[in-house]
Amino acid sequence: MKKITLCAAFAAALLMSGFPAAAAGYGQGKETDAQNRPTGAVSFQEAYGQYSAYALTPDDSRIILTFDQGYENGYTAGILDTLRDRHVSAIFFLTGDYAKREPELVRRMIAEGHMLGNHGMTHAALPSLSDKEIETEIMSLHDYMLSEYGYEMQYFRPPCGEYDARALEKIITLGYKTLFWSAAHVDWQTDAQPEPQASLEKLTEAAHGGAMYLLHSVSATNAEILGSLIDNLRAAGYTL
Repeated sequence: MKKITLCAAFAAALLMSGFPAAAAGYGQGKETDAQNRPTGAVSFQEAYGQYSAYALTPDDSRIILTFDQGYENGYTAGILDTLRDRHVSAIFFLTGDYAKREPELVRRMIAEGHMLGNHGMTHAALPSLSDKEIETEIMSLHDYMLSEYGYEMQYFRPPCGEYDARALEKIITLGYKTLFWSAAHVDWQTDAQPEPQASLEKLTEAAHGGAMYLLHSVSATNAEILGSLIDNLRAAGYTL
């Protein structure tokens, strides 16, 4: 729990800082291009797409919703209800702790057609690990999901948004693609949740073709606004 919170705080500092000069942490930045895409995400894609790492997708008609699942805060069932009612499939990035503690919710995600992604067995920052430790961090969760749920993961999201070229290359050898994001807000501070209407407006205005939204399921705000966000993005012409 504490480790996840600290990583989220680190990611918060990086989130609005733009494309990092060093391979330390990812942030999409505040500036946007003519297609409303964050220039940090575009720069990242140009630099690291060769490593099967994505901050954007090439489908400019589609937006992908993703949720990071570090721990359960009582909102995931409602989020799943909204996704079911709106006929939207999302990607849920699980830590090992979540996969082990929340079998009912994990099985529901699978049964309702969502994709499960790998967020690391212990939520460790990959650049600090050896190649062998990276393999253990990713594949121990991969193997657990396969044996316990019959589910084979294929996408990885780096904890804290931390990466370097060596880690991205290693991820490829493990059969994974790496997904970052191109839209997010400060939603992980459970004792300081953002105001719902302002968050809805911000996330709606951030829409762009090929977007990947990063959301956290611990957020009361996200649970409240998700249905309206989906409606707004569809009204703007996007497929989710």
